[in-house]
Amino acid sequence: MAEISQFQPLFPEERVLGPLHELAAELVAECHTLRGQAGESIIRALRQRLRAMNSYYTNKIEGQHTQPAEIERALKKDFDADAAVAKKQRVAVAHMEVEEQLEEKLGATAPGEIFSPKVVCEIHELLYCKLPEGDRVTDEGEHIAPGEYRTKDVMAGRHVAPPKDDVDGLMDAWAERYRKLAGAEALLIGAACSHHRLAWIHPFIDGNGRAARLHSHLVLHAMGLTLGLWSPMRGLARTQEQYYARLNNADMPRRNDLDGRGPLSQEELVAFANYFLEVCLDQVRFMRGRLDLASLRDRLKSLLLHLQAQPWEIGSEKSVVKIDALEALHYVAMAGPVERSRFVAMTGLGDRTGRRVLASLLDFGVLAGDSPRSPVSFGVPLSSLRFLFPNLWPEAEVDSN
Repeated sequence: MAEISQFQPLFPEERVLGPLHELAAELVAECHTLRGQAGESIIRALRQRLRAMNSYYTNKIEGQHTQPAEIERALKKDFDADAAVAKKQRVAVAHMEVEEQLEEKLGATAPGEIFSPKVVCEIHELLYCKLPEGDRVTDEGEHIAPGEYRTKDVMAGRHVAPPKDDVDGLMDAWAERYRKLAGAEALLIGAACSHHRLAWIHPFIDGNGRAARLHSHLVLHAMGLTLGLWSPMRGLARTQEQYYARLNNADMPRRNDLDGRGPLSQEELVAFANYFLEVCLDQVRFMRGRLDLASLRDRLKSLLLHLQAQPWEIGSEKSVVKIDALEALHYVAMAGPVERSRFVAMTGLGDRTGRRVLASLLDFGVLAGDSPRSPVSFGVPLSSLRFLFPNLWPEAEVDSN
């Protein structure tokens, strides 16, 4: 039977919670401000692009990322001839699909209920079941059983993971402690602490980091904080050395009588929680800056001027983009879908020229439609990011130049 006390404390004592509560409250407030700032049209356009970004960054942490343009091709079932690259593409797409699938499934679930061994196993199972058998292999050549706890004892870096026979009981204790947290601030602190403790248990033979990051993302989503506009994954990847250092430090044993009451260091768990919440806060503030809607019109203008000066082939014709489309495009970005005939009329161009401009913007992807006759909505193609949301995904800007 698992000795539950071996990974205590799971949550810091009240006497050290003050600064974490303040940080969590600040994060909640910033998320609410972001919610009021972002229009539904922008959210809808960015959500899938950011899903790809999340996948890129979580896999970058594992050293197994592929380039943004390669993810884009994989979404169109265009996989690289290089087997290693194609495998990374499949992992990236699988992560995106699982994130979307579980956001939809768990979005109405009480956040505390997501602290569940069943949910953690489902994340892992879905992620690896979407991969072919040949991809379900560790670097050491061992088979990865989707959603199943490991059947051998392992080391994760310098951390000696608890015995395989303890995993089931430790996961139950992990869930029991975090699911009963009440209030947004406590849940956020719990999300941070649980991220480390889940990694500490190391329940699977492989894929523990991906599963833990997806789990944290889903808790924040269920709390209504992310809106599909941010995730800790980007921030964790961009501070990767600190992420690994904080994770490793939180494995340390208790130092003295002031360092909590369990065998693990409370001081280092608090430091990890502080780091995790700071990363989240930084990502929300960063997105607020990217979503400066007051300057969106100017950014759209820069994009249109670029496209106007750089025509491309569309079948047997050249693209036609004119700055006259700025007001119509800005309207769609801010207000949502419009009928195609109305978009053309809003440009003030003649019918034939207006329709060629519309067709060009649809081909580029800054406008999107479900069918040839459907209303057009705002889109954010990969190659538009450097104009519309600069520095959001810097690797994609380089990749699409």
